[in-house]
Amino acid sequence: MRRRPVRPPVPASEFTGFRFPPEVIVLAVRWYLRYALSYRDVEELLTERGLVVDHVTVYRWVQRFTPLLIDVARPCRHIPGDRWFVDETYVKVTGEWIYLYRAVDQCGQVIDVFASDHRDLAAARRFFTQALSHGHRPVEVTTDQAAAYPRVLDELLPAAHHVDARRANNRIESDHSQLKARLRPMRGLKRLRFAQTVSLGHAFVQNIRRGHYELGVDTDPRLRVSAAFTELTLAV
Repeated sequence: MRRRPVRPPVPASEFTGFRFPPEVIVLAVRWYLRYALSYRDVEELLTERGLVVDHVTVYRWVQRFTPLLIDVARPCRHIPGDRWFVDETYVKVTGEWIYLYRAVDQCGQVIDVFASDHRDLAAARRFFTQALSHGHRPVEVTTDQAAAYPRVLDELLPAAHHVDARRANNRIESDHSQLKARLRPMRGLKRLRFAQTVSLGHAFVQNIRRGHYELGVDTDPRLRVSAAFTELTLAV
């Protein structure tokens, strides 16, 4: 008796097992990351479309699928520029202030975000190590005058020119305001990793809107984020 060839298993979609279709899940995640909405706001908008989804479910979707969407989109991302602007901002997690390390390049691409309980040498080193994994090594880095930055840059980017003059970092400081506007309706975060996920998701959407991904490129710029998330839904 002739045996049939064994076919490799088809990889299961990350959406397998969820009651709602992928389009609904990704729509809720996109709305939450793109607009200054709370989870209850997204719940209400879905209800208006005849979709009864609890706000806790929306929260779980955001936490699960934001990292997956970012990972799938990675091959489509543009390489960061060679001039970086690095700074920290503050957000509250369970009533305590934590630090968000952020960097943008000269073209406005958000290079990376790193949430930390501390503002010290170890946190700065972890942030730069993570940011450098995106491919391009900068020739110039602008920071504030925190003592940790010269040591980390000498260690990881010895050839880069370091600028820490007063007001030289206005580009990244003004970019913080867009993230703060997104976080304001949330009325505080519950865990550090949730702050990391939402901040990375916000940066992801901002980068798509600014044209730093080869996603949604043939559409009206006003529809670029929607088109990009539709493309990514098929790949998750």
